[in-house]
Amino acid sequence: MDYRISEPVVGPRHEDILPASVTTAVKVVIVGGFGVGKTTLVGSVSEIRPLTTEEIMTQAGAGVDDIAGVERKNETTVAMDFGRITLSDELVLYVFGTPGQQRFWFLWNGLFEGALGAVVLIDTRRLEDSFDVMGRLEERGVPFIVAINAFPDAPSYPASELREALDIPDGVPVIDCDARERLSSRDGLLTLMRYLHALTTTNPERR
Repeated sequence: MDYRISEPVVGPRHEDILPASVTTAVKVVIVGGFGVGKTTLVGSVSEIRPLTTEEIMTQAGAGVDDIAGVERKNETTVAMDFGRITLSDELVLYVFGTPGQQRFWFLWNGLFEGALGAVVLIDTRRLEDSFDVMGRLEERGVPFIVAINAFPDAPSYPASELREALDIPDGVPVIDCDARERLSSRDGLLTLMRYLHALTTTNPERR
């Protein structure tokens, strides 16, 4: 009897294999309102093929989802996005993007399990969408930074005005970010990691 395998066994791609030198893995979360660029950021920064759960928007969301300002958007994340980026020989970040529509926010409970911190993406055309997001993070005690995503037609404000308008706590970094650009997205994650490190230095209980 011939037991030869007719098709080759396909394993993970070389670039998907976690380097053997990695000793620490950290989970972080990208949050924000609907259409602020979370899926774009995860996709641009991930060194592996990102996992996305985008689906075509249907009439089921009509009258439920607020698409003001993002009327051209025809897909939405319904569960999560996932990517990975290696920051050093020893440290790797697992990056999870949350769904933005409030009807999917119940999924946040699982996504935040074990997360050390979050990046809050903001669209200055729809600042009001950020209040509930940051409120939920503060309720959970999840440290976060704020990243102002670059949209061509979005108004620009000084960081001090945005901090006041959004009531962002003193000490929380507020940075500019272009979610389409890998280096910009990476710098946002590095800012979060530096902030988390500073928090553990000043407050050892967070370690």
